[in-house]
Amino acid sequence: MSGPAVGGTGVRVLVVEDDQVAADAHALYVDRVPGFTAVGAVHSLAEATRVLERTRVDLLLLDLGLPDGHGLRFARGLRAAGHPVDVIVVTSARDLAVVRESVSLGVVQYVLKPFAFPTLRERLLRYAEFRQAAGEAAGQDDVDRAMAALRAPRPAELPKGLSAPTLDRVAALLRAATEGLTAAGAAEAAGISRITARRYLEHLVDTGRADRTPRYGQVGRPELHYRWLAAATGSVSNV
Repeated sequence: MSGPAVGGTGVRVLVVEDDQVAADAHALYVDRVPGFTAVGAVHSLAEATRVLERTRVDLLLLDLGLPDGHGLRFARGLRAAGHPVDVIVVTSARDLAVVRESVSLGVVQYVLKPFAFPTLRERLLRYAEFRQAAGEAAGQDDVDRAMAALRAPRPAELPKGLSAPTLDRVAALLRAATEGLTAAGAAEAAGISRITARRYLEHLVDTGRADRTPRYGQVGRPELHYRWLAAATGSVSNV
């Protein structure tokens, strides 16, 4: 998906990301979430400005390092102009000063790259819950519940047959293995079967925490080798 595509219903989302492959992937993720429609994937702030001028956009998935400027300066300009669009920052920037500035500008979520679909889905559903809150708060509890919709993500359910403690154990082993692990190596270290170890390793790949590459030996089929992704952070049981 490249360039804005006007149309669709629900929360209308514009992806602003300089990497075309990532932008297209994020737009596809958005379209997979019920109630959300990606109206475009653009690669610069100038393109984003043009889209915002001619079509309704409810939410920006905004990268920070764009070729023609910084995403937070762009967000600040939108706020100063009174533009009602909401912003979810999607970035690899881990500087907490940047996070604080994002909060001060009213950014509703801050998502670290790389991430898998379940992470973005959770943030979007939380945003939808917050957006749908209406009426007058009866008291502080109502206000706290509305704010918690943005700030307290629920743990995602694990696939059937996987347990959080075993997943955390396999992830810790993989994280500590500088050269990576095979399913057989993970099984031996974790005290589980090879088939079970592979299920957990594949889940880590599916959720963007690990990658896998085939290793070719002298004979037979290649063996899959799993490696923890250095950029992956947080509790693996919550993705």
